[in-house]
Amino acid sequence: KSFFQSTHLIVPEKIHRGDKTYACNKCEKSFRYSSDLIRHEKTHTAEKCFECQECRQAFKYSSNLRRHLRTHTGEKPFECAQCGKTFTRNFNLILHQRNHTGEKPYECKDCGKAFNQPSSLRSHVRTHTGEKPFGCSQCGKAFREHSSLKTHLRTHTREKPYACNQCGKPFRTSTHLNVHKRIHTGEKLYECATCGQAFRHSSSLTVHKRIHAGREKVRNGGLPLTVSHPFDGPLAD
Repeated sequence: KSFFQSTHLIVPEKIHRGDKTYACNKCEKSFRYSSDLIRHEKTHTAEKCFECQECRQAFKYSSNLRRHLRTHTGEKPFECAQCGKTFTRNFNLILHQRNHTGEKPYECKDCGKAFNQPSSLRSHVRTHTGEKPFGCSQCGKAFREHSSLKTHLRTHTREKPYACNQCGKPFRTSTHLNVHKRIHTGEKLYECATCGQAFRHSSSLTVHKRIHAGREKVRNGGLPLTVSHPFDGPLAD
């Protein structure tokens, strides 16, 4: 496709690259066109007249309400043909399918690293710029990602929404819950390449490796390394 002016070429080039240079300063969303950003910004100020009868949460558009209702019904009508995983939104299915195809259309201009989601690229770009736009109103600590801010806020509220279904112990993040569950399952994901011993935590494996490094140094005639292992026994998990 050809154009009369070079400025007209810029927009279609952005479409092919997946660039979204117009970012909303109130949320993480970004857009290819300034007109889309202007329309989106109105959603932050528009009246919310579509209310959920289950939880009384209100929405600006009926389509958003319909999508929200799936969180109550558990309906996930969009299914991945390859692995069977289901989603509440078609957009989430499209992003998920890139895990199977390996497609990563969003590339960082600074280092060339590619991502399968635009939000992942935006977060990555902040590692170059050092930008941390999400600040805590209570202590002032800033974060690159909104999800990190949400997790941090729980340190102030003491909220622990992730509970173990076996013992009931609550956790602040799903990651901490998943690590805890290994106590019940006995799963040990982190294996030492030298001796084959496995550990529940990556930090335990890191400490364990120092023991091998210390022994190797002794064999080579060097001074032994002093290793403080947090667990009982020289090679215990």
